[in-house]
Parts: sequence; structure tokens; C-alpha cells
Amino acid sequence: MSNPLTFLCVSSFHKGEDFLTAARAEGIRVFLVTSEQLNGTWSSACYDEVFYIKDQTKDKGSWNMEHLIAGLAWLMQSNKIDRVVALDDFDVEKGAHIREHFRIPGMGQTTARYFRDKLAMRIKAQDAGVSVPQFSPIFNDDEVNKYIAEVAPPWLIKPRSEASATGITKAHNGTELWDIIHGLGDRRHHYLVESFRPGDVYHVDSLNVDGKVAFVRVSQYLATPMEVAHGGGVFRSMVCEYGSQDEKTLTKLNAEVMDAFGMQFSASHTEFIKDRETGKFVFLETSSRVGGANLAEMVEMSSGINIWVEWARIEAAMARNTKYKCPKPKNQYAGILVSLARTQWPDQSCFSDPEICWRMHREYHVGLIVASADRNRLRELLDNYAERVLADFHATAPVSMRPAG
Repeated sequence: MSNPLTFLCVSSFHKGEDFLTAARAEGIRVFLVTSEQLNGTWSSACYDEVFYIKDQTKDKGSWNMEHLIAGLAWLMQSNKIDRVVALDDFDVEKGAHIREHFRIPGMGQTTARYFRDKLAMRIKAQDAGVSVPQFSPIFNDDEVNKYIAEVAPPWLIKPRSEASATGITKAHNGTELWDIIHGLGDRRHHYLVESFRPGDVYHVDSLNVDGKVAFVRVSQYLATPMEVAHGGGVFRSMVCEYGSQDEKTLTKLNAEVMDAFGMQFSASHTEFIKDRETGKFVFLETSSRVGGANLAEMVEMSSGINIWVEWARIEAAMARNTKYKCPKPKNQYAGILVSLARTQWPDQSCFSDPEICWRMHREYHVGLIVASADRNRLRELLDNYAERVLADFHATAPVSMRPAG
């Protein structure tokens, strides 16, 4: 009997247990590499072996890659690794590094940059004819001054490799912009500047197989990740109307981005903004992973498709060189609300409507997903819940602790 296939799954955050469990159900042997400080948080049922890596700083995932490569080289003397899967946005580059070094099939470092580096994203999307905010690298002083002269403020200064709204600051004039740039010091090259485009933000969650989109769900943030991160609001999102022009346009734009960026086999989470002034969609960012802030659960409640599980099935099919067939999705509407809470285990029993199909069980959080065939009813519930959560539950915290898409 031949040896089972082995997946090396990398995650510096506790997420993706559905992927690991589904991979094992497919007969895959799962090796998990994760941060030492997450010891004890993972269910032992979702992996065959676990390896803990010490973080170099207080930040999860700040691993010494030379040590990781050396450890894997020792492991691979007696174990063949067939696929490497990065479960979190911050691990995409680690996964690409491992694949490149050991020549394991999958996304390499060049393609991975398009799904992690916001500057690379914008350049690649622009080259492919996808509309992006007016942007500039901030390596060169003359280039920054030219940008200030040509592009009207306000501007956003964004880290190139952070997730969601983490680390974003806003400048309203050239003096403010230069103050921020000078404050970055020798980390300046890790940032870019782009025009701030007021508008509604949408996200497209999809599964990609053999270079094509096999499943897609289009949703709109009712409170954007940036608003939540910087204003401490209540995170909300809701599936868009099926067959609407917005859904059709974003489905097409998502496919164009995936094709331009060279996506082959993975889950993806991509964000666009609908410019309030022009009504046109503008590409913001993408990632080769499942969306955060429990958006996967919202997508599942609307479609019946668990993106984590199907991603594992896709990886298994690719490793075996067999065909993958995506289940047929249902088209129910769903929406999510998540907020930090003032109490450790908030009593959510006051929310009792029959449309509630999922509740968050996490310390100092309140969270609900509602589902129905009636989209207007769901919007009413989410608006009502947001008011009640702000009045009776909501707490604020540093940006790093807030829900992120």
C-alpha cells in the first residue's frame, strides 16, 4: 500500500481547523507548523503531527525562516511533503518560501507577492487594466512630491504587507504626509501612498481551480474594516442581491484579478470599493486565503459551501491529479455582525429572532449570523442589532484586536 499524501499546513494564528479536519477526512496526513504561543489551542483531532516555532518578537508569526527551513530539511529526510498550505494571510510568504526552497508544487514567491504586497497588487492590477486608487511608492522624495502635486488629498499611507486596515494612517495635506513618511524612518520602503476614495466596500470570496473561479460569493460591508479599525464600530457584512448589477460586475472583476495575478488553486478573498463620486468599482486588495472575521461562516450560511472544507478538497485533488467538482451552492441571503464586548462572556440571549443561525462563542465578543430568503428582513435585523450592540455590549480596543476581513 502506498504512503498517504502529506500536507504541511502553516499558520501563525489559530484558524483553519475545518481545513485540517477535511484534509484528514480525505486521507491526507497533516503536519501543522504553528507558533509556540498557540500550544494547546489546536484540537489534536485536526492534525497528525504538530511542530511549534518560537516567535522572535511578541508578534505571532515572527519566525526565523532559516531555522524553519533547517527543521523541515531534517523532517523531510524521512517524510515526503506533497503540498504546503498557508492558512493565514501572514503565512502566505512563508509557504511560498518553503515551496521554492524544497521545489514543492504550488504558488511561488513571485506570485505570492501579488497576494500579500499591496504595492505589487496595484501595479499588477493596473497593468491588467483593472481600476485602482491613484497610488505611489514612497521610496523617492521627488516621486512623492510629484504625487502630492498631481493627486488631490486626502491620502492613505498603507503598509504593503499588513492585513485589512492594520497600520493605515490618513494625511490631509503635503505637510501631514511628509510628517508621516519621516516618522516611518528606515521602514519607509515598506509603505505606499494612495488616494482616499469614499465609497461602499465589497468583498468577493471565491474558490479557484485550474486557473478558473469555481465558486464565488459577493458581499458588501455595512461597516467597513477601516471604519471598525479606526472608529471602533460594529463589524457587519451582508451578501449582495443575487443577479444584481453589482454582483455581476464584481464577479467579473474578481475573475479578471485572479487571472491577472496567476491564481491557480486556492481560496481567495478580494475587496473592491464602489467610488461614491463615479459609481465605478475600484480594486483594493486580494489574498490567497479564506476571509477573516468569520466571513467563511456567513458564506456557508448563504451558500451551503464551507470554503475551508472545499479548499482542502481542492488541494487533495490537485495533489492526486484528479478532478475537483464544486458542490452546487444554494442562494440564501446571510449577514454577520461582530463586536468586541465589555464583559468576558456576554449574554446574547436577548437576540432571539428565528433568522439567527450562528452565534459567536469567544471571550469579550458578541457575534451573530442571520440567514433568510428575505434580504430586506436581514438588513433590518442587522441595523437593529448594531444599535443594540453599541448601546449594551460594545467595547473598543487597539486596532490589532479588532475584527478584520
